[in-house]
Amino acid sequence: MTNAITLDSIGKAYQIGVRAPGEDGLAAAIRSTLTAPIRNLRRLSGAEVDARTFWALRDVSFEVPQGQVLGIVGRNGAGKSTLLKILSRITEPTEGSARVRGRIASLLEVGTGFHPELTGRENVYLNGAILGMSRAEIDAKYDQIVDFAEIEQFLETPVKRYSSGMFLRLAFAVAAFLEPEILVIDEVLAVGDAKFQKKCLGRMREVSRGDGRTVLFVSHNMATVQALCDRCVLLDKGTLKADGKPAEIIERYHDLAAGRASTVYDLSNRAGAWEFGTGAAMVTRVEIARARDGAPSAFFASTDEIELRCTVNAREPADAFRIAVIVKRADGTPVGASFGPDACSLGAGETGTFRVRLGDFALAAGTYSCELKVGKGNPAEGRTEFDAVDDVAHFEITPETAADGSAGYWEPAWGAVRFQAGETERIA
Repeated sequence: MTNAITLDSIGKAYQIGVRAPGEDGLAAAIRSTLTAPIRNLRRLSGAEVDARTFWALRDVSFEVPQGQVLGIVGRNGAGKSTLLKILSRITEPTEGSARVRGRIASLLEVGTGFHPELTGRENVYLNGAILGMSRAEIDAKYDQIVDFAEIEQFLETPVKRYSSGMFLRLAFAVAAFLEPEILVIDEVLAVGDAKFQKKCLGRMREVSRGDGRTVLFVSHNMATVQALCDRCVLLDKGTLKADGKPAEIIERYHDLAAGRASTVYDLSNRAGAWEFGTGAAMVTRVEIARARDGAPSAFFASTDEIELRCTVNAREPADAFRIAVIVKRADGTPVGASFGPDACSLGAGETGTFRVRLGDFALAAGTYSCELKVGKGNPAEGRTEFDAVDDVAHFEITPETAADGSAGYWEPAWGAVRFQAGETERIA
């Protein structure tokens, strides 16, 4: 199969820092120009290393076959946008080579290539010309572009008066319908509403699978990446970390993010300063992990079982106590609780670590935290609390993929708990 894109040891370096005092002006510029060959020679020979050099990309190599939808994932600063700018010929690589077969249309920022003083209609032709299309090609696709964008009544309005959503609709429609061989998209779909995002996903499937064109897609929405892409690459600190199937790469991405997110909460410095309970037994450490393999993580699917490892220190004899976990939304609203069925005991001065598993829930995508309580008894018959810690074990439930392949969607106003669909039966 013919490769649409071939990257061979791509690297991109930037010079960071500021000039030293007294280095501004025409004389300094002339001096810098005259001494540049000597500095470059010393740098190439290894005699001088410029400490201000920052490598946004380093030694990145992979190929993209024609017609493939490639997802590019990674944390902020991983080098994703720099890579797309090199492929789009916006910037040149410092080292290595990038070979591209076919015409590229890039959506790197909403409205890129649009002139604010021109109308929507005029910008369709301007943007099409920038993409290398003839007027005849644009005329042939104009009606489809307008229908897809759904802003026909505003086409004679200067685009400087458009909202970001209107900008996005028109910019995406132009890029998607003017038939470039390669479509490059960098996180722009986050601007549109849910209905338009789904419409764009459908169009990108048509572009790649129906028309056989190549799509490079950068997004932090892992559900969209998994629904759309045939393959993924993972970038981290400018280097290629993994290349493979979307589900595998997304899990690697979450593991990488979790490694830098907080999965361990050291609470030992609270000794003698607890705010709730008798203080007979206190939580000194909390860890959060995936129950299925014990790996530390702060990212879970809605159906994953979560494991909390709680270290408790008994200041006094503590027998028959239980650990309760209250799960809260980002705004602090409790959405569920788990009261451990097993009683635990510790002698005075003894420390123990206990595993609590949270399962049989279906949380909507979002960010959550936990409150832990250590005590004995129960609310119905009376409970004595030893200790309570709030705002620990932060975790994120990642978006799901719907049955039709589109990204799962959930209105925050609907709440955080997902219920299974019940049976509908006519009774009268």
